[in-house]
Amino acid sequence: MDITFKDVTYIYQENSPFSHKALDRVSFHIPEGSFVAIIGHTGSGKSTLIQHLNGLVRPTSGEVMIGDFHLTHDNKPKNMKNLRSRVGVVFQYPEHQLFEETVKKDIAFGPENFGVPKEEIEKRIYDIIPTVGLSEELLERSPFDLSGGQMRRVAIAGVLAVKPEILVLDEPTAGLDPRGQKEIMQMFYKLHKEQGLTTVLVTHSMEDAVKYADHVIILNKGKKYMEGNPEEVFVQADKLNQVHLDTPEMVQFIHKFEQRFGKEIPFARQNIQQLAKQIQSHLEGAERK
Repeated sequence: MDITFKDVTYIYQENSPFSHKALDRVSFHIPEGSFVAIIGHTGSGKSTLIQHLNGLVRPTSGEVMIGDFHLTHDNKPKNMKNLRSRVGVVFQYPEHQLFEETVKKDIAFGPENFGVPKEEIEKRIYDIIPTVGLSEELLERSPFDLSGGQMRRVAIAGVLAVKPEILVLDEPTAGLDPRGQKEIMQMFYKLHKEQGLTTVLVTHSMEDAVKYADHVIILNKGKKYMEGNPEEVFVQADKLNQVHLDTPEMVQFIHKFEQRFGKEIPFARQNIQQLAKQIQSHLEGAERK
């Protein structure tokens, strides 16, 4: 499903002494099947934005369109439950939302709530378990007897078992060690590719954004500050620094190389091996001269 925000403003506690404008005339379009990273510091509006994606809040003004669903301040679609079944949200620390007595029951809770037949739920559970890196022998255990990483995978399995078309990831690697971060992000990216999902990643990690996203939206103080593909956005170091964001390490390295050797290497989201070959080519060319 496509996602479109048109001049979306959201004000908490409007018309009160405590009113706060969390989003200010934000507009963008996310085509179906995209992997989009939304970046910004605390208070930039990221969390408020993703709450609009499944109708947890509606705009104070402006319009939000999720596929065929149209949300405005005065318009709440009658079939909100259908919308929420199609937009899966993995909140930060999703393991804190576990509550059932077994892993199996926790994974089943989402699809049961959306009216999926028991036979289909059973099938989905056994399909999704290997996808999130868990074994079937854990299904009858209490989720609270598992490791923190396993608990997170159970919570993610519960979201995926609903079979969403849009997957929203709110800092999904928070609190994980580097290996766990890499494994979780690779799992989500594989799901994105295999199932043709529209994926929205809210992150502080410029490295994850540059590695996985094909489009980047940067928020600052409730406004859209920058937007474009990673190759366009992440080379603009001065603009990023103005909102206290760093460029990815790869971009920083390329910039230092260019300053040292006077040779330009365009940033094209190269991996380490590709960059090493480009540097080798430049240095060998310099030696021949």
